[in-house]
Amino acid sequence: MSESSRFGMTAQGEHTAFLDCIDLMATHPDLEIHVNDRETCDLLHSHSWGPFYLLRGASYKRRRVFTVHALPETAEGALPLMNSATRPIVRAYLTAIYNFSDVVIAVGPATAESLRKLRVRSRIEVIPNALRKDRFFPSAELRKRGRVRVGVADNRPLILGVGQLQPRKGIADFAEVARRLPEAQFIWVGGRPFGAFSAGISEINRLIAHPPTNLRFAGTFELTQMPMIYNAADCMLFPSFQENCPYAPMEAASCGLPVIFRDLPEYRLLYRSEYLAASDVAGFTRLLREILERPLLRKLYSQASLRLAAYFSPAQFIESLAQVYDQLACGAAGSS
Repeated sequence: MSESSRFGMTAQGEHTAFLDCIDLMATHPDLEIHVNDRETCDLLHSHSWGPFYLLRGASYKRRRVFTVHALPETAEGALPLMNSATRPIVRAYLTAIYNFSDVVIAVGPATAESLRKLRVRSRIEVIPNALRKDRFFPSAELRKRGRVRVGVADNRPLILGVGQLQPRKGIADFAEVARRLPEAQFIWVGGRPFGAFSAGISEINRLIAHPPTNLRFAGTFELTQMPMIYNAADCMLFPSFQENCPYAPMEAASCGLPVIFRDLPEYRLLYRSEYLAASDVAGFTRLLREILERPLLRKLYSQASLRLAAYFSPAQFIESLAQVYDQLACGAAGSS
């Protein structure tokens, strides 16, 4: 397995997916996993689309698996130099990466549909990200520790946002909701894995320099600390404009947080249970106010989150991906 975390890009969902994939697939009795090394294996599985995959993958003819975390529209929202001139280049490069692979793992139905629209020739399998319920679960003790860690009094409502510092994550809307709910503390957790090459850097910097008084940008936390950060919150607002199979809201849901999503078609295809969604700042504000003012409703939405999280089974993930590995290693990849 290979991924660009070897070059320091760890503060993103792609890296979490990479680590979870290693940990989960290593539990399979028939698999031996080698990570970012020169060992010649039966097949290569990559989670990132950089040139390292092309270099290593050249020696793995008909034995390459690629998990799609980034579509052309994802790159457009993450990189600052995307315009009418560079967009076709990025689109062509990503399509070439997909077609370089023998099997492409789509993390959700909408991702698979986007790949088909790109006329990807490789076999496409839909395998959503697995959720580590051994790591993310409701805990009163973790709530106490998390509140201390972020410096918020236990009696103050805390609304959490998680994601890279990019406009496509809906940070401006998150800030506007904070302005409309001054009684609550808002905290955004996330950084810039692309550094100075991140999209919207000037816009986000202005917001960080002059946020609402009840909004704090907390930077990044180690993955091992995130369970207590989620538990510290009373609700998660996830206003992203484009996603595939995001980790953060499912991790929050697994900790029992009510999660408010932006109403996107991707989620309607991916989630097989009820969930909270709104399409704009007014809708986000209304739902948050209901949750903060009605404890019984918050409890009901918390239970809905736990039901939603239950669908992302590690056992199903392991079984589905092991089947792909077995077919590919035996020369039966076929086509989508």
